[in-house]
Amino acid sequence: MSSSAPSSTPISYKDAGVDIDAGDALVERIKPLAKKTMREGVMAGIGGFGALFEVPKRYQEPVLVSGTDGVGTKLKLAFEWNMHDTVGIDLVAMSVNDVLVQGAEPLFFLDYFACGKLDVDTAAAVVGGIARGCELSGCALIGGETAEMPGMYPAGEYDLAGFAVGAVEKSKILTGQNVAAGDVVLGLASAGVHSNGFSLVRKCIERAESQGGLPETLDGKPFKQAIMEPTRLYVKNVLAALAQHPIKALAHITGGGLLENIPRVLPEGLAAHLDAGSWPQTELFAWLQKTAGIDAVEMNRTFNNGIGMVVVVPAEAAQATAATLQQLGETVYTIGRIAERGAGQPVEVR
Repeated sequence: MSSSAPSSTPISYKDAGVDIDAGDALVERIKPLAKKTMREGVMAGIGGFGALFEVPKRYQEPVLVSGTDGVGTKLKLAFEWNMHDTVGIDLVAMSVNDVLVQGAEPLFFLDYFACGKLDVDTAAAVVGGIARGCELSGCALIGGETAEMPGMYPAGEYDLAGFAVGAVEKSKILTGQNVAAGDVVLGLASAGVHSNGFSLVRKCIERAESQGGLPETLDGKPFKQAIMEPTRLYVKNVLAALAQHPIKALAHITGGGLLENIPRVLPEGLAAHLDAGSWPQTELFAWLQKTAGIDAVEMNRTFNNGIGMVVVVPAEAAQATAATLQQLGETVYTIGRIAERGAGQPVEVR
């Protein structure tokens, strides 16, 4: 006679697909990486239920600025090409560069790593990139979450999200409201595609492969390295420039490119007139434009197209600001001016 009673064979959490031991091993791998990012204000690091951070006492009227983001479909190429050590830098950069735009100093960062089955080596490579990004931007990696969820993700794939908190003196918040006609627009060079537009990048790769193959190099780098080059971290250099010069506004050039991000920091009635050809198009972006068969407008709406951060300054301070940023290691171009908008678009490249 058959029985409907459940089997008495025990099923462990590991049998169900979650390996607690692997998670513990990852935490031990992460701790020394996170330790390198410690800074003033950290009260408790990796391992607690909550991460504690005290706003540095040098702030008189601190305003907290937060940002969160992911890496997008760039991860699909990381999986395909087994390149996991720099997407963590992308993750940090996407949030801390956004926090920077308000004039804020990033203080701490938390990450979320989710997968179907935890591969400790892969996860450690990703978190190593996160720690490196934090170190380069001067913020502490003080917590996060590793979620192993069987059945939610295909084998070998994962997802990432990050969260940054920064602080700025209330009197020094950058809102862009004092931007005026005649101000100069400086562009800081990007490191490559950064982490936006990868749905189109992947289509370009598919098209090129079907039509004869991929280039061996772009801008002097192997093709895959050029595509996966991590988002540039502008934090330390721009904060140093902010301390010396009357910068009025910053714009992080992410999804929507130059055409949709610059207007976010412009007052009503003003436009940015950018000079076409005032910054060079790299081999990478030239290849993307040719392969996709798109015009300059679409390039400037989809990609950063070579400019990862925009800095708006009074005309009389433009030369000195650019010189400071160049001395700090940025590649700086004078790409346009602010003007009355009239009947035109908020950003015009001409």
